[in-house]
Amino acid sequence: MPPTSVRRAVVAFVASTAMLGAAAVPALAAPHVASAGHAGYGAPGDPARLGYQKDVAVRVLKGVFERGDTEVVDRFVRPDYIQHNPLAPDGAETLKGLAVSVHQQFPDAEYDIKRVISEGDLVLVHSNVVLTPGARGSAVFDIFRFQGGKIAEHWDVGQAVPESSVNGNDMFSTVSWPRTEWPGPGFLTGYNKKLVTAAFDQLLVKKDLSAIDRYWGTEYHQHNPGIADGVAGVKSGLGAYFKAFPQLKVEPKRVIAEGDLVAVHSHYVPAPGERGQAIVDLFRVRGGKIVEHWDVIQDVPETSANDNGMF
Repeated sequence: MPPTSVRRAVVAFVASTAMLGAAAVPALAAPHVASAGHAGYGAPGDPARLGYQKDVAVRVLKGVFERGDTEVVDRFVRPDYIQHNPLAPDGAETLKGLAVSVHQQFPDAEYDIKRVISEGDLVLVHSNVVLTPGARGSAVFDIFRFQGGKIAEHWDVGQAVPESSVNGNDMFSTVSWPRTEWPGPGFLTGYNKKLVTAAFDQLLVKKDLSAIDRYWGTEYHQHNPGIADGVAGVKSGLGAYFKAFPQLKVEPKRVIAEGDLVAVHSHYVPAPGERGQAIVDLFRVRGGKIVEHWDVIQDVPETSANDNGMF
């Protein structure tokens, strides 16, 4: 959720990072699945299927980004791979070429994965991408769609990590209890998804600040570097944002949930005629209230290397 002060303080990926087709790989993510094929790839809500999808994302993206591995692309990415990153063309062959070039240019690059969730045929990964050791890098959300056990489509949003934050929290850590990156129990997914969808609609789509009193917990932790911590911070930041951009239009594109984590991928357009921003908001729900929020914001560019748009 972007505050007024940082609406334009969004930096696209370093070119080579942004071009990473399916960029982002959970190093700590899913349980390992021994099968290299589609065994166990069952119904959309089957835990084995969700674990398989996370595991494939790990194999492909760690292989591509950190090791320059092209064989893993042949094994787990569809040849007709659809790309929504505006700096990358479609196709698995593009991803293979990228694997080689990025690894050659940045041999010590790291995808530091913070959390990963999967629902249905979608996987979402939240990462700190660091091209060179010691740099702050970028905050990245990647979304993958699976088809027939292979990665078929990819969306992402990237933002440079700033030097400081007004709330004192970094863009990645878990502050609410328990302090874990793992999603909570799967039986909570449906309830939490419904809650966040309703809260997001009331607050961001309808611009109704009373949603904060209804859906947000009294203990609320903020990771957007331009918004102060706590309920007062989100009220003040979004109140100013809505006032500055009264014609703001927020259009959710997809919602992905697992356990206590719910992500909303949206197109924010501050005023008619603007291209706006691609934003992923990630919420944590505990005890029926939203208690923590992370986001990544990227301007929608004027041109794209593919014809698919960012959404």
